[in-house]
Amino acid sequence: MSSILIKAATIVNEETITQGDIYIKNGFIEKIGTGLSAVADMEINAEGKYLLPGCIDDQVHFREPGLTHKADIFTESRAAVAGGITSFMEMPNTVPNTLTQELLEQKYQLASGKSLANYSFYMGAANDNLDEVLKTDTRNVCGIKVFMGSSTGNMLVDNASTLEAIFANSPMLIATHCEDEETIKKNLEEYKARYGDAITPDMHPLIRSAEACYKSSSFAVALAKKHGTRLHILHISTARETELFANNVPLTEKRITAEACIHHLWFSDEDYATKGNWIKWNPAVKTAADRDAILQAVLDNRIDVIATDHAPHTIAEKEKPYLQAPSGGPLVQHALQAMLDLYHQQKISLEQIVRKMAHNPAILFQVEKRGFIREGYWADLVLVDLDKKETVTREHVLSKCGWSPFEGHTFQSSVSHTIVSGSLAYANGKLIEGQMGKRLTFER
Repeated sequence: MSSILIKAATIVNEETITQGDIYIKNGFIEKIGTGLSAVADMEINAEGKYLLPGCIDDQVHFREPGLTHKADIFTESRAAVAGGITSFMEMPNTVPNTLTQELLEQKYQLASGKSLANYSFYMGAANDNLDEVLKTDTRNVCGIKVFMGSSTGNMLVDNASTLEAIFANSPMLIATHCEDEETIKKNLEEYKARYGDAITPDMHPLIRSAEACYKSSSFAVALAKKHGTRLHILHISTARETELFANNVPLTEKRITAEACIHHLWFSDEDYATKGNWIKWNPAVKTAADRDAILQAVLDNRIDVIATDHAPHTIAEKEKPYLQAPSGGPLVQHALQAMLDLYHQQKISLEQIVRKMAHNPAILFQVEKRGFIREGYWADLVLVDLDKKETVTREHVLSKCGWSPFEGHTFQSSVSHTIVSGSLAYANGKLIEGQMGKRLTFER
């Protein structure tokens, strides 16, 4: 399908909400206007619906290669597309870890034949692969990932001289997972001494504590300031961490940026009583005060991006006792709907949602011709019905793991259409699997 005409949409883009039509041809937005009459292969009547630029998720774990019993690029990209996420950036803690240029390229080759969404993959940093990290092509790779706190996988970078070298020499953006491993180990030992194997999920934010997060995040910020590094700290989970970031610098000039994730904006430690391991993430979901402070930092631009940290595990794995259950959960299918619920609660505007989930990821990663509704840009678009409710059930979960932390919740809005690189990928509850997404490129 080479052309699509979207008629009578309410367009949310670049801080404005307007009525208009969009004409798409050969993958790109060719014309934006009103009363467009171009002949197209498909016409979509968008009257009463809102058209947004497709979301760019800068942090997902799609588990391929090596962990495909949990997820794979096809299953998770279909969930993303159904949720209005048109582009994703995937993490290196697969099996094997993505620590060489050869392994990185193999993931791109997998995605080229399997991903329904546009894609990019981070190069992973370890204690002993700096030479490989420095070979990374800045035009074709989203960034370097450093685990400054061991999460899922075995990629903890804990050698001080290695961290100094990475921050001093990285040719591109460094994205960090920040939790202090020594603090977490100490806390875990204390809880094991007190409770043995009877540790419960509500203790998770006390073990992976606010102190552990702040100690690591503040260290990363200090390193970045010392070396002038382009640093992006992922999944901020505490109020105190938000104080590390500035809101008086234009995003195009910021050297240190931050991300908030859906689960840290939605859940609090009060939810462990009912959700248990289903909301066990690293960093942990913490207090309601932390949640509210993170949202405030999103609103006042100390936090620049909203993403998912989509990290599925099987139902059997999550049903294990706390100490054996892995951290992480599926979020790409319902992330935009969750933010639209916050809009309905008058906690955030549509313009701010678009800025944090589309515009800002494109700006801070310097994504080429995506993230905005502009003539000459790739047509990555999502059409939403703000008033069509949708209840989350396991039967409708598209991630391979087959569950969602939002099960039973009724969202106020739903995604009706998703267009990826100019091709219709999702419409009215059905996936259209004829076209693959494109590899993201970067203007660096």
